[in-house]
This record gives sequence, C-alpha cells and structure tokens, in this order.
Amino acid sequence: MATGSIKRLVRDRGFGFIRDDGGQEWFFHRSSVQGNFDQLNEGQRVSFDEEPSAKGPRAGNVRSEG
Repeated sequence: MATGSIKRLVRDRGFGFIRDDGGQEWFFHRSSVQGNFDQLNEGQRVSFDEEPSAKGPRAGNVRSEG
C-alpha cells in the first residue's frame, strides 16, 4: 500500500491525481475511492493500492488517512 497527497481534483469529471511520497503522480477515478469522492480535498493525505494500467500509473482503493 502506498501513501501520498491529493495533488489535483477534477470534481465535475470524477477523477484526480495523487502525488505519492516519492514524487510520482497517480491517476484515480471516483469509482476507486473507498468512501465519498466529494469529501476529498486537494492536499489531503491518502493511502492507495498501485494498479497496472496501459495509460500509466493508476491508484485503486483510495482511502483517506485520518
């Protein structure tokens, strides 16, 4: 399980990006959020699973920390 902070949210399109503690960016879709996507905020700490994707790094099972 990886950890990082939400870098950017695009609420109207239902996705966002996480920057992990190593500096890599991860795409995530609202369907991969465990909990309420609308309660996430930029800068918030999250944990997530790294998932393979043909389009690049993708975060799954995104969970708010704290």
